[in-house]
Amino acid sequence: MSTDPATAQAASAIPKPAAPDGVEKHAAGHRERLRARFDKAGVDGLQDYELLELVLFRAIPRRDVKPLAKELIIRFGGFAQVIAAPPERLMEIKGISENVARELRIVHAASVRLAQERILNRPVVSSWNDLLAYCRAAMADEKTEMFRILFLDKKNILIADEIQQRGTVDHTPVYPREVVKRALELGASAIILVHNHPSGDPTPSRADVDMTNEIVKAARALHIKVHDHVIVGHRRHASFKSLGLL
Repeated sequence: MSTDPATAQAASAIPKPAAPDGVEKHAAGHRERLRARFDKAGVDGLQDYELLELVLFRAIPRRDVKPLAKELIIRFGGFAQVIAAPPERLMEIKGISENVARELRIVHAASVRLAQERILNRPVVSSWNDLLAYCRAAMADEKTEMFRILFLDKKNILIADEIQQRGTVDHTPVYPREVVKRALELGASAIILVHNHPSGDPTPSRADVDMTNEIVKAARALHIKVHDHVIVGHRRHASFKSLGLL
């Protein structure tokens, strides 16, 4: 049976009622259940991919993000590694837009700032674990080497935290004269050296040991103490002082 063209055109112009979206309703219900679990049990009650889902909810309002969260955890190895991943690598994954990558970067920046606030203007001895947690948050998942210096006053209170150099995947150029010069500018009485190994293995290299000895020698001449040199790996760290190298 043929249809009059005018009638067909008029019918197509009439908006059709939206069909119930079972997937969207399920996703909304899942989000509420997951939020309720977080409210009740906190972060200890969630797996890594579930915590990541909560973050993704903000950037992806309606879609089911559980498969995406699981894929990210598998690809990068854990929640911390996902939020610290470079935006360009995140956006290689289908479903991760620039906005989503930015949301993850904001969460990472907030975690680093929180860890930093726990150690600034506090004696290093009483906040050593917090200091290590901060260094891991800030550096463990960097893809290139980064050399950081923590400057301390006479009471071993942290007065400044600065990145001295950024390098390649396996080398950072460090100049002892510049390290000591900056310590004098800040009026620091002691320093702690920190750098990361992108390979994940924090074992000191021969170059690490030699460079540390050069800095110790330059600092000693100006009565500046080098308390430690900490190398941050993927999940572990190495302390020169604990290893008897300092």
